[in-house]
Amino acid sequence: MAQIVQEEKQKGGKKKPKKHSTHIDMTPMVDLMCLLITFFMLTVAFSKSKVMDIILPEKIQKNEKVEPPKIADSRTLNIILGPDDKVYWYPGKADPESPPPLQETDFSDTGIRQVLLERNKALFDKITEFEKKVLRGDLKISQDSLRSSIRIIKNEDDTGPIVLIKAYKTSKYKNFVDIIDEMSIVGIARYIFTDISWIEEGMVLTALGGAPAPASAPK
Repeated sequence: MAQIVQEEKQKGGKKKPKKHSTHIDMTPMVDLMCLLITFFMLTVAFSKSKVMDIILPEKIQKNEKVEPPKIADSRTLNIILGPDDKVYWYPGKADPESPPPLQETDFSDTGIRQVLLERNKALFDKITEFEKKVLRGDLKISQDSLRSSIRIIKNEDDTGPIVLIKAYKTSKYKNFVDIIDEMSIVGIARYIFTDISWIEEGMVLTALGGAPAPASAPK
């Protein structure tokens, strides 16, 4: 802001040219600078980047023979990402002779999350109780130690489900992110992304009202 002070002197009836003196008031600039600093500090603090931790398996060498891990059918839960934001699931293993029917659900609170909670209730309750002890002050540990302890609890768990996540050919990438969020929310300790089999493709097609699942692999 600038303030101009005008002065006019008269002598002998003649007017002299006006002289101007300029005074700049920096107070509004200081206020504006403080507001900008506060704005940038708040936006940087609140707009933290969202990251998703995914542990990838070790890369298998070209001629290396690796036996697939043995998974108990009683703990196996298959989740298939279908079209139109649909989610299908079935327990155990799909028998080509008599494939099990798919259960249809969605990504609502009472959908696939409820299915995962029922399967993972024991581990979920254990983690929740541990977090409550930290909040009450019974256990005094840092945030990093809390995450490490929860990771140890998950690694030592032998009761929770082992989730196999597969995607149908017309599923959306958005659902891929959604199902990872559900795994994190429910606290699933073990899950893996794998290719959908021809049996499961036929099961999805049947669930969508198409042709029945084929009895043998397509040639």
